[in-house]
Amino acid sequence: MTAQDLAGSLWGRLIVSCQAPPGDPMRETSALVRLARSAAAGGGAAIRANEPEVVAAIAGAVGLPVIGLWKDGDTGVYITPSVRHALAIVEAGAAVVAADATDRPRPDGSSFADLVAAVHGAGALVMADVSTLAEGITAAGLGADFVSTTLSGYVPGTPAQHGPDLGLVAALAAAVDVPVVAEGRVNTPEEAAEALSLGAHSVVVGTAITAPTALTARFVAALSLR
Repeated sequence: MTAQDLAGSLWGRLIVSCQAPPGDPMRETSALVRLARSAAAGGGAAIRANEPEVVAAIAGAVGLPVIGLWKDGDTGVYITPSVRHALAIVEAGAAVVAADATDRPRPDGSSFADLVAAVHGAGALVMADVSTLAEGITAAGLGADFVSTTLSGYVPGTPAQHGPDLGLVAALAAAVDVPVVAEGRVNTPEEAAEALSLGAHSVVVGTAITAPTALTARFVAALSLR
């Protein structure tokens, strides 16, 4: 599928992130596949998934494009941090590889440009996960097919927010020619719709749809404040 074809299929639509953190009861491949199938049944346009085994299972079970990544570690650049990780995700069946495109050093000394070239050479597309406007502009210039606001608020030096960084969504949409994906702390349908109105091409929602442990904890915390 070309970048143009995939972008057309995702325009104005929802991408559902089917992931679970280490130790969570949902972090089983079969459970994540069921989440992905549920997301597809509800009208999701694509699935975002972590790790080769899960990407392969979802790609084989759900007739939607998979945006794959590989989280290795939990500090610094850990979302698809190397060309090796990226190519493993392509081999698993992802149509798009999502990778950290911040200006931080990658653990193997490679560059984001190296990853883009390798993924394109393997026949897949690249989604750049960024935290700032400058990073998004740079990633688009290096050949990223999509730019996502995934890392805003999670990288030191970026503002912590309770909701999505809609300001970054709007700024990127005005500055780059590739589709901008709103991702990160999108908690309600209204926030998702607002992201589209500000120029997002599509919206990724994860926790608010696919994380029962985190959602339960929110309710428990609210009740404890009575």
